[in-house]
Parts: sequence; structure tokens; C-alpha cells
Amino acid sequence: MNTSLKNVSRETDFCVIGGGMAGMLASISAARHGAKVVLIQDRPVLGGNASSEIRMWIRGAHGAQNKETGILSEIELENIYRNSTLNFSLWDSVLFGMVKAEPNITLLLNCSCADATVENGKIISVTAWQLTTYTWHTIFARYFADCSGDSILAPLTGAKYTKGREAAAQYKESIEPETSDSKTMGMTCMMQARETDHKVDFVAPAWAHVYNTHEEMNHRGHDVRNENWWWMELGGEADSIHDTEELRDELLKIAFGIWDHIKNKGDHGADNFELDWVGFLPGKRESIRYIGDYVLTQNDVSDGGHFDDLVAYGGWSMDDHNPAGFHHNGAPTIFHPAPSPYGIPYRSLYSVNIDNLFFAGRNISASHAALSSTRVMATCAVIGQAMGTAAAICVANKLSPREVYQTKLSALQTMLLDDGCFLPYHARRIPECSKNSSVNLSTEQKEILFNGIERPNADMTDNKIVLEKGSSIDFKLTNPEQITSLRIVFDFDFIRQYEKNGNHKRFPMKCATLMDFEPLIVPKTLVKAFTVMGTDEKGTKATIFETTNNYQHILHIPVEKTLTELSIRFDSTWGATEVSLYSCDFV
Repeated sequence: MNTSLKNVSRETDFCVIGGGMAGMLASISAARHGAKVVLIQDRPVLGGNASSEIRMWIRGAHGAQNKETGILSEIELENIYRNSTLNFSLWDSVLFGMVKAEPNITLLLNCSCADATVENGKIISVTAWQLTTYTWHTIFARYFADCSGDSILAPLTGAKYTKGREAAAQYKESIEPETSDSKTMGMTCMMQARETDHKVDFVAPAWAHVYNTHEEMNHRGHDVRNENWWWMELGGEADSIHDTEELRDELLKIAFGIWDHIKNKGDHGADNFELDWVGFLPGKRESIRYIGDYVLTQNDVSDGGHFDDLVAYGGWSMDDHNPAGFHHNGAPTIFHPAPSPYGIPYRSLYSVNIDNLFFAGRNISASHAALSSTRVMATCAVIGQAMGTAAAICVANKLSPREVYQTKLSALQTMLLDDGCFLPYHARRIPECSKNSSVNLSTEQKEILFNGIERPNADMTDNKIVLEKGSSIDFKLTNPEQITSLRIVFDFDFIRQYEKNGNHKRFPMKCATLMDFEPLIVPKTLVKAFTVMGTDEKGTKATIFETTNNYQHILHIPVEKTLTELSIRFDSTWGATEVSLYSCDFV
């Protein structure tokens, strides 16, 4: 570190390196649970592979009923509400706003972690260089999390890690090679096209590769309307960290060459399409992975991940890209089957040998085979929320990450469920004060509302109750009680039955911009206007909360009053004829 330049020293509870979806959700969840957080991101925008700089679609568990919730669905609904045309600059602003809204987070953008100090197996501080201010930032923290993807803290701290493909015999994994190697999945520079109402010419740069035939492109796709060009992939046979700049240069030659082929080497239905954007920052799939107290394997995924310490889940296929990438003369990936959902254990989210180091994202403690499924961003995001919540427990109780597993696992799972996360094979525990109250629902409705399952079943049957608009749920308590907060989970239309844009049913992001694109809509099933009333022990009834523009589906409403009655009236939706709820209770 050059001491002639400006130096800033900071102290915090929790320092997160990497502002992709995993690092963002780790930071937000930890901050909301009381931890002071410094989030270091080496780019000017948040979101990592999902940001405007890379533009990969957020994908996760297969199956409509397995859609990821928690903070990720909060972000999704914010984006639908504010950014119905799916503009990537507005998407960046949604992510930026989510982080900046948390008073417990200090965000350092354009800031790259460059060094770390370790004493007796614990990280004391990290030092980062902020390009825009020519400033060194040294952050002293009690706990650290590496969500950088490329695991920058591994070489800086001596944390144990691995790289490449394990031999099949190591974990008895059928999809791995007979002999281990250092090969990984590669990286991609994405492209986006825009459809116009007129013919658009394209002149390729002189340095672009030339592909005269489909065969020269190894028979890769031409679907301009629905393609994000993920198969333009290199780096699996190189060093996926240190060779990135050279690989980027080659990927750009491929990208512009492919667009030249599509526009100028035959009729591919693209006459009216223009090249709208090309990413100069590669989106990475794999580099190095940490070793935790547990290594998740192919067999764990295939068996459904029934872990006692389950804190997150996946459900994407084991999508194992060939290391040769674009140069492989065959299928660019093999989709090995995986159940959806399967559980991911907490023990895979902290270091086996650095006492205060967490990690989340594509660098968790997993074999190459398991990583081929867990690496997709929605899965990385829910892993991040779980890890950040665990970090907050560490901060509050002065525990190590391992001690959370040993002594606070149930508390961690309870917090995640209360925050709207889905944990397979678990139901949320309903507060006793809610269950013991008299409520104006039928026995069947009350059983459904209090079953702790806040999404459709695998066969898409519902765990929700349906009420008429204008009706209310009225709780009457046996004795006056101090009510801290009210929790409501509305139906945000898991199957997106009202959404006409098929590609956006999974997550509201787009690749090509098409002439027939229709702006997204807030799910019609969400309740838009509702009022919360409370009656105190003197019989005085007063409004506690009222809104006419709700567009979120999980709400925690502060009450902080001693009450004998609590009533929630549901006045209107975003278009549905009835009101649908998965949960409504208080503590």
C-alpha cells in the first residue's frame, strides 16, 4: 500500500467483498438484523453477472412452486413496479437503491480488495483500492465474507480452497472425469439485439472472426429473439482468473463475428435487428471454490440435500459446461438431472480453517459437479441471504460461524423462514399468540393460514386462503398483549398467470428487445390497499397502518402496542377479483 496516497480506516461488524447478488443479499440481511456492514464492490454497479455490465438472466430452481422468495423476490417486485420495460440502467438503480436504503450498510463502489491481515487463523482487516477517489480503504471487522466469485480472500488469507474437476472416485461422482484436473467452466461476453421496423445493416470490425457457415460456429444457435449467447464461452481450459483479459479479447472477436454471420452470412430472420449492446466484461461461471466444514457433492444434490443444517436450496440442473466452450465440437453443456428443490447446508458457507470467514455465491464449499447447479444466481442469492443472517447471529452473540452451526442453527432457520425464505422440508412456526387468538375464519381457513407453508405445493395446489375484497381478518386476544409486529404474506402469482412475456415468468429480465414486447405488470394477485386497525385495553380503536400502493408480497408491519383486537381489512388488489393470502399472524 502506497502511504503517500489517501488512506481511510473503518471499523465494522461485518465486511462483505463482492456486490453481486450473493454479496448484496448477504449485506442486506445482515444489516436488517442489526449488524454494521461494509460492502466492497469492485465495479461501479451492483448485481455482478446480473448487472448492466454483463446482463445474464437470473435463474434458479426449476418448477413454478420453487420460485425463490425472501429479499430476492422483494427486488424482483421492486423492479417490476419501477422498471416495467426492463431497462438495465433502471435495474442497476433498483439494486443500488436496495443497498442504499439500509442505514447499517456502508457501500464502497469501484473498490477492489488488494490485501488482508490474518492473525491466529482470523482475518483482522482487509485493504481495498478505490479507483475513483485514489484512496486506500482499510476495513477492520469481526467477520468477513467473500462473495467476489473469484475468491480473492483465499490467496490473501490462506483459506483452504480447490479448483477444477475432482476425480470421479474422490466423492464417488458419476459425472466427473476419471482423473482430476484444473479445468473449469468458462466465461462469456453477452450480446443484446433490438428489433426495429426497418432493415439494419451491420459492418463487422476488421478484427472480428469470420464465420461463413453454421458448421464453423460448431452449430450454435441463431435465435435472435430469445438468445443471450451464453454458449460464446472460453476459459475453461485456461486460467479463469489470470487469463481473463486475453480471454475477453478473444470473446469479443467471437461475438462480433457471430453477429456478422447472423446479419451477413445467410437469412437468419435478423434483417430488422440491430446490435444493441455487447458486454466488455465477461460473465464468469467458475474459478476457485472454498473448502468449508462440508463439501456439497453431486450425490447430495441428487439425493435432495436432506441436511439438518439446510439453510438454502437449489433446483437448477447440474449444468456442466464443456471446458473447451465455444471450441468444443459438440453440445456446449450437459444438463445432468437434479431434483428441484434440494437443500444446501450451512456448513458449506464458512471456512474450514479461517475462523471468521464466510462465503456465498459460486465459490461455496462444493464439488465441481454440485457447483454446476448451485452457481446460478437465484441460488447464489438465497445462499447469500442465509449467510448474511448467520453473520448477524455471530455479531449479536459473539460466536464464530462454526458455533452458529453448533448452537444457533434452529434460530437461523427460524429467522430465514420469518424473512420469507423457502427451506425445503421445513414449515414456518406460527407464533402461539396468533394461533391461540379467536379469528373470524373457518377452521379450514385457519388451518391453511397457519400451516407455515407459504407457496403452492409441488402439484400447484394452494396453501393460501381466498377472501372477498373489502373483507377483513379479525383477531381477538384472550387477554391484552403487547404486539410487536404483524406479518403478512400475499400471493405474488408464482406461475405468473397474468404475464404475457413468456421468458419473464422466471425473473423480470430480458435479452433481446422485441417490437411485440409488452411492459410487465405488478402481479394482479397482490393486495394493493389495506388497513390495519388495533383496539387497546380501553376499547379505543385506532389505525396502526394504512397503504394504498403496496406492491410487495412479504410485509413486516411494526405495531408496538398493547392490544385486545387486531384487524386487517383488504381493500383492493392490482387486478385480481379476490384477495389471496399465504400467511397472516403477529408476534
